Amino acid sequence: MFYVEANNLRKQYNQGDAAVLAVDDINVTIDAGEFIAVMGESGSGKSTLLSILGILNTPTSGKLFIDSIDVYSLSQDRRADFRHSSIGFVFQSFHLIPYMTIVENVMLPLAIVGRSKREKKEMAETALENVGLKGKGKRLPSEISGGEQERVAIARAIVNNPRLILADEPTGNLDSKTAQGIMELLGLLNIQGTTIIMVTHSNEYARYTHRVLRLFDGRILS
Repeated sequence: MFYVEANNLRKQYNQGDAAVLAVDDINVTIDAGEFIAVMGESGSGKSTLLSILGILNTPTSGKLFIDSIDVYSLSQDRRADFRHSSIGFVFQSFHLIPYMTIVENVMLPLAIVGRSKREKKEMAETALENVGLKGKGKRLPSEISGGEQERVAIARAIVNNPRLILADEPTGNLDSKTAQGIMELLGLLNIQGTTIIMVTHSNEYARYTHRVLRLFDGRILS
């Protein structure tokens, strides 16, 4: 069974002579198919924890198991391959490349996939259709709305059919109507079997999830 298990995760940053524990001895298990909200004040360690769970930020100590694999014991190359094949990311600032078309942005995670360019384009177009953007693949990011840009970011996250999606404040820059649409889309993806871990400040959007992890000073309070 695909699951995420964090054992005694710690992440320490050195600021001059001071040491800051951004993540402090976190233990948590997230089952396959769960939709989890991670909440807490600014500086509580939410984004750092998400980056560790996404195999983007090596912890100072502790272990992370995904699908029973001790992912930080893997080589850099195998770690990257695992991340690209199993995890999708949705960032608050979208991270779309402005001079590339929408479909080209969605195709980016497919760069290492052993398929033809035509097949990759078809996969990207299917992902765009799944988020309600059929027919808009030839546009540039500047030619669509903020809500549509967020949908492109989600399409890029799901183009590889990942089993885990990590979303960092995916509704943070959106109006309430558009944000609700994004939450409904994430909820649908979860119903279809994708495990989702989402950082959010919003109690309203946390209600879409199964469970809330509340962080304070790098620790889970509840």
